[in-house]
Amino acid sequence: MIRPNRQHTLALTAFLSAFLLLLISGCSAGTDNQAAGTGTTPTAASAASNKDVTIRVGQTGWGNLELGLKAAGLDDTPYKVTYNVFQGGNLILEAMAANQLDFGVTSEIPPIFASQAANGGSFKIIAVQQGSTLNQEVVVPKSSSIKSVADLKGKKVAFVKNTTAHYFLLKMLEEAGLTWSDISPVELTTADGLSALISGKVDALASYGNAIISAHQNEATTLASAKDILSGSFLVAASDQAIANEEQKKALADYLERINKFNDWARANKDAWAQITADNTHQPVEQALKTYTDGEAQRPSRIVAISDEAIKSEQDVADTFQQAGIFDQAVDVSTFWSDALQDQLPAPASQ
Repeated sequence: MIRPNRQHTLALTAFLSAFLLLLISGCSAGTDNQAAGTGTTPTAASAASNKDVTIRVGQTGWGNLELGLKAAGLDDTPYKVTYNVFQGGNLILEAMAANQLDFGVTSEIPPIFASQAANGGSFKIIAVQQGSTLNQEVVVPKSSSIKSVADLKGKKVAFVKNTTAHYFLLKMLEEAGLTWSDISPVELTTADGLSALISGKVDALASYGNAIISAHQNEATTLASAKDILSGSFLVAASDQAIANEEQKKALADYLERINKFNDWARANKDAWAQITADNTHQPVEQALKTYTDGEAQRPSRIVAISDEAIKSEQDVADTFQQAGIFDQAVDVSTFWSDALQDQLPAPASQ
């Protein structure tokens, strides 16, 4: 699923090799997290005590969930957890459709596309992770003559298909009076898009997360930010199979509770979490700390129950893609949302 980077120069190769190693480290084989006790939360002790139960977790970009729960002392699950790392939520849902994952967090966009599969993608959205919309940008090389989104007309723009980058690029073009056909879009992974930008093979890059951080480390500049375009709702997906299995569903509820406890720990131990992030994403700890504190200041990370507002937000995204001609007909997103864990999750925080 993950393509290797091209080699351009020795310096670029060294940088991107480290970047790719980070991204693919968990894709080929998961790591097991065996229970060490009865759990640290009430849910763990009472609702998910079967050590024969396994939940397979997909992570985006790097092993933040696995390492976060471990750092916070919350990895003593009374069920087994396996982890894999993917470059984007679209790939997480592909793996879920192939019965390789039970759990993953994506942006609002991948579920819309995944739901168009013959089997409906074999997933449901069971919760929402409220989070930051920073580091979702269109960037250009430092020396670029492109100074506005309108200047992208006729230019090669790398983007990650079926992700937030696809969506916010559409919205930015629309706001600048351009259409998709006015640019030369280049579909690439996050890593290959970064490589193409640094090597000059594309004029601009629409991407997110570590790819944007790394682009700035290579002196790329922000052309436009999606921080006010995106809702900050990241969707928690679970496989239909896991939702239907009572023991796995209990484990999922416990796992979500642990993520919220980890978020509390990270806010109270931001320096320690920044160091872990820096060590595993190959960036200066000062940058990792700034990214984290800025993101939490904008919108604290928190798993919450689904809401009409969250469903409406995703419907607006689906309608944008349909109006752009990407879908032949309207997509009803409500068909792949589930209230299976609704009574076990906190209510959404006001934004």
